[in-house]
Amino acid sequence: MEQITFFHPAKIVFGKGCVDQFIMDIEKEGKKNIYMLAVDALKDITANIKRKLETKGIKVSVNESLQAEPSFADLEKLKIEADSVNADAIVGVGGGSVMDTAKMLAAIVNTDINAKDYVGIGLLKQRNTYLACLPTTSGTGSEVSPNAIFLDEADMDKKGVISPFLVPDASYVDPMLTVGAPPTVTASTGLDALTHCIEAFVNKFAHPMTDLYALEGIRLIGKSLVDAYNDGNNIEARENLSLGSLYGGLCLGPVNTGAVHALSYPLGSKFKIPHGIANALLLPYVMQFNAKYQSERYAKVAAALGVEISGSNEDMAQKGVDVVFEIMKKCNVPLRLSEINISRDDFEMIATSALKVQRLLKNNVKEIYRGDALKIYENAY
Repeated sequence: MEQITFFHPAKIVFGKGCVDQFIMDIEKEGKKNIYMLAVDALKDITANIKRKLETKGIKVSVNESLQAEPSFADLEKLKIEADSVNADAIVGVGGGSVMDTAKMLAAIVNTDINAKDYVGIGLLKQRNTYLACLPTTSGTGSEVSPNAIFLDEADMDKKGVISPFLVPDASYVDPMLTVGAPPTVTASTGLDALTHCIEAFVNKFAHPMTDLYALEGIRLIGKSLVDAYNDGNNIEARENLSLGSLYGGLCLGPVNTGAVHALSYPLGSKFKIPHGIANALLLPYVMQFNAKYQSERYAKVAAALGVEISGSNEDMAQKGVDVVFEIMKKCNVPLRLSEINISRDDFEMIATSALKVQRLLKNNVKEIYRGDALKIYENAY
């Protein structure tokens, strides 16, 4: 076995109602001045958390202005505000955009650090401010990962800061926080989580330790996503999605994702396609492309998705692709680039952008060249 390294939060709390554990823990940490990031749609959730914290004598400043696809410029604006209140803790309550931003903000608040100087793997060497994350979607796994992704407005490409110092001190995964997520968000984020698990399992650097998380994540998400999409109050389905998403997040540090994420990044940065939708749309086409190089692993993916084991690995791999398409259809997710107004004329541009994401493409089971990227985009058209 190859060497593998995990960077986990010091504390992970999972289960219904664990927001109350967060309140108790942050009081024990002695934090007195919290800067909380969220989004406007979560006003009720953040107001409740703020009220509970304030009853403990903790000052809370809340910013709910963040939009999807946060940029380095957005981060700098938030830093000015967080610096001004002299925050001693940063808390992210929301989806991946919120948590990524909270993570990076905790590393740069009250410092002269410029986040753009730390794009890459392992360049960020410090974080002095306490950080906690509470996900309200079941998708990104950002609450347990060392990754923070931002849009660089200079070239409109997504760029990542990857560092163990971005792993939160504590993460609280309360499935009840996801109950209010609309069906479209449930579908998008759930398919993102499924992509994390599949790309971690079928990965050049796959490892038995991450395989456990990845396969169980595939199983949980595969059997529960459509149920949660159809009935957002289905608590069992919400729990399964939250746990599956968490498992996918735990794979992001040790092995990370591959071609699906790299090829999808330009759809978000150039065309503002939601991250989960962009991943979902490309997932089955990358699976088909990769299957000839790793059919045995994709056969196991299919089995985790509930396909009865029979026939060759190649047959099983295709059945797994079919299940992914079926989930997408049932969740009313676009199946082709043409459905989201991406033109063939855009392929060269988005391929150029995608091929820059070598930190992910290096994980793919087959090296992706320009012709390969264009072929995948064409198949997805």
